[in-house]
Amino acid sequence: MKARLMAVFRRKTLNTNSKLIFHEIVIDVLGRNVQVNDAPVVLTKKKEYDMLLYFLANKGRIISKSAIAEHLWGDEMDLHDSFDFIYTHIKNLRKKLMDAGSRDYVRSIYGVGYKFIAP
Repeated sequence: MKARLMAVFRRKTLNTNSKLIFHEIVIDVLGRNVQVNDAPVVLTKKKEYDMLLYFLANKGRIISKSAIAEHLWGDEMDLHDSFDFIYTHIKNLRKKLMDAGSRDYVRSIYGVGYKFIAP
């Protein structure tokens, strides 16, 4: 799934450029670096970074908590009996982006999941 996501980014947005830009958020996909207003944002490489890419690939769509869990944890998601770990990663991602000066693009859709949109 992640390889497919990266291929979509390359075809749709990157061409020869390895940067994905969404308003003030700039992601160097090849270097796996994130910047907000030219300031580096340190995200966990495995979860927060992948979650940000997943949100951007699905911006404007409602993403269920189970879809996020399956994308990030794959088969390991079956070992968890709640989605508390998703809430924690989303909270941390939001905080890091907003502390760097980004607007909050993550919307909670009660009882369903999340949506990544421009306010």
